[in-house]
Amino acid sequence: MKKRILLAALSATALTTAAPVSAEAILSLNAEAATTWVRNFNPFAQTTSRYTTMDFIYEPLVVFNRLQGGTPHFRLAESYELSDDLTSITFKLRDGLKWSDGEAFTADDVVFTFDFIKENPALDFISVWGDLTAVEKVDETSVRFTLSQPNSLIANTIVEMPIVPQHIWSEVADPVTFANENPVGSGPMTEVTRFTPQVYEQCRNPHYWDNDSLFVDCIRMPQLADNPQLLAALNAGTVEWSTSFVPNIDASFVATNPEHHKYWFTPSSLVSFQLSFTTPDENNRKAFTDVNFRRALSMLIDRQTIVDIAGYGYPLINEDPSMLGELYSAYANPAVAEEFGTYGRFDYDAGTALLDEAGYVDANGDGFRDNPDGTPITIDINVPSGWTDWIDAVQIAMETLTEAGLNVSMSTPDSAVWGADLIAGNYAMTLNALASASNPYFPYRQTFNPDDFGRSRFAAPHWSDEHMMELLNTYTTTQDADQQKAIMDEVQMIVAQNMPVIPVYNSPAFYQYNTTNFTGWFNAENPVASPVVSRVNRTRLLQLLALRPVE
Repeated sequence: MKKRILLAALSATALTTAAPVSAEAILSLNAEAATTWVRNFNPFAQTTSRYTTMDFIYEPLVVFNRLQGGTPHFRLAESYELSDDLTSITFKLRDGLKWSDGEAFTADDVVFTFDFIKENPALDFISVWGDLTAVEKVDETSVRFTLSQPNSLIANTIVEMPIVPQHIWSEVADPVTFANENPVGSGPMTEVTRFTPQVYEQCRNPHYWDNDSLFVDCIRMPQLADNPQLLAALNAGTVEWSTSFVPNIDASFVATNPEHHKYWFTPSSLVSFQLSFTTPDENNRKAFTDVNFRRALSMLIDRQTIVDIAGYGYPLINEDPSMLGELYSAYANPAVAEEFGTYGRFDYDAGTALLDEAGYVDANGDGFRDNPDGTPITIDINVPSGWTDWIDAVQIAMETLTEAGLNVSMSTPDSAVWGADLIAGNYAMTLNALASASNPYFPYRQTFNPDDFGRSRFAAPHWSDEHMMELLNTYTTTQDADQQKAIMDEVQMIVAQNMPVIPVYNSPAFYQYNTTNFTGWFNAENPVASPVVSRVNRTRLLQLLALRPVE
């Protein structure tokens, strides 16, 4: 039997029942911190586009719901079908789809998009063509993807790529720098009706296929530079839906309006310290590529203090050298903790002893440790300006690292500059976050796939292992649970042995909301899907469609 997922299984429209209200309903939200808004809605531009581009302007084919074990909510596609041998997958589009300018949305647009990405590999921010050999039109509403090898999880990858209109993008000379200031999209909020450096608005797509389920007429994004500004906006009611760190949230936010100010934190992304294996500083590179240096560095990170002070106790400490931690505890290999667990725990004396043993001592008498060959190590830790919790975390880490004799400093570039440097590997050390998924295969591949080096900040270390990648490639060629477990156990051991990243904690999925003007918010009592408005969370679209103006 072919694996077939049907529209009837889970249609997002089932979340709604009534017709939209006629009065204008404007929802204010904040998904990113910025010092000024720049008008860019290019869905392929991962460092420069506005965070409301994906999902709201370009709707996915399918949304997979992590809180429901990866259950699919069909959007532009009404079904998909995997071949028996897992070497192809066919998506069936809904009938009558239109772009926001009224042109028909057909299989031709899907084929064009993927061919366009293949011709312009800089657009392939998820390396989807590493998994594909061909994309072809079956009929006006069906597209077949042929895979380079069997892949039982390929649908999750394909739907992460935005589909763009052929009649617009075929005329774009340079899609990498194209700002797409007046986007033509497929999602619910495509019309950019106002754009200034301080605020912009996206309003209802007049040709959206699911307009009967949409009760929000416009989304408004006020410009906010940092977490304190966001907290002020939340308390003033000028932001109603946000994803941000809020210190002492019960006292600073909820208590100011207990009836309407709410939050819900779910386990989420891994936050880790990362070292660039391709840093331009040759002396740093000598240390960073030495596993003993990385292990010692890990043991010098006081994770609990970071969680308690920088995180106000919100995050869940992660001392797992394989990176998985509590979020993926069902997949954990016990051998990892037995053999390598000591390197994931804070132990100042053991960390300094390992540095001494590995030859990292003060060779020139300046008070800082040097490489075994005497060359200096100077580590600049980069985190984005305005990310106050991360800045606090770095400052806490710097205390023990400095005490241990390491020459460390901190820089706070704009988030776009920081992201571009991570993509290029042009940094020394940083904090980086990796989004959660329904299966650890995805974060492992996203972090260590060489095809993503230079394309994604999530692969910032630029470290990989050939055998590990072979194992990950094999993982998706079978649906046998025992075989998949054996593969995942071995992958964990490889990562733990090499420690290419230094786990610190699993962040809660920050989500604050205000019930004054809208109902239908997802929360612990209504856990339909993750409502986090981050651009990496596709189920934020389901949250938007579930909202109802207060009458």
